[in-house]
Formats: sequence, C-alpha cells, structure tokens
Amino acid sequence: MTHATPSSTTASRTTIARRRAIISAGALAAAMLASGCNNAGEGALSGAAIGALGGLAIGSMTGSAGTGAAIGAISGAAVGGVIGDQNQRADRRQLHNW
Repeated sequence: MTHATPSSTTASRTTIARRRAIISAGALAAAMLASGCNNAGEGALSGAAIGALGGLAIGSMTGSAGTGAAIGAISGAAVGGVIGDQNQRADRRQLHNW
C-alpha cells in the first residue's frame, strides 16, 4: 500500500494553486481588455494590472512571483499608456473630422 508523502501532497497543492492563479489572471485580463481604455492614464492602469497578473502567474511558475509581477506591471503600464494615448488621439481625430 502506497501513501502520498507530505512533500508530494504539498507540491500537488502548490501546482493546483498556481493553475488557479493563472486561470484567474487570464479571466481578469480578458475582462479588462474587453472594457477598453479611453486615455493614457486608464490604459496605463489597466496595462499595469494585466501585466502584474501575467507576471505573477509566470513568476510563480519559475519561483519568483514578486519579481515577475513587478516586471509585468512596469511593462504593462508602458504598453497600456501608449495604447490608451493612441485611442484618445483617434477619438479626437474622429470627433474633429481630421
């Protein structure tokens, strides 16, 4: 008769927790992307949140969740700010028929 050792049970729970975190991060990121952003500030905030969640998920798989979240937040904020700014410019052009 074989029994699971405490270390294998802990490893299994950790793997399940990581999978749940990744799925949750993906669902939240999809919801935030669907909501869109109107300006650079909103884009930076939503990009930072999405980046942090993605970085957290990737970092937790490699053993450095905090570092991954920080890198993801910074890069997400930069990309989100640019996208938000471009959306705002396009809205202004459309409003003024440029």
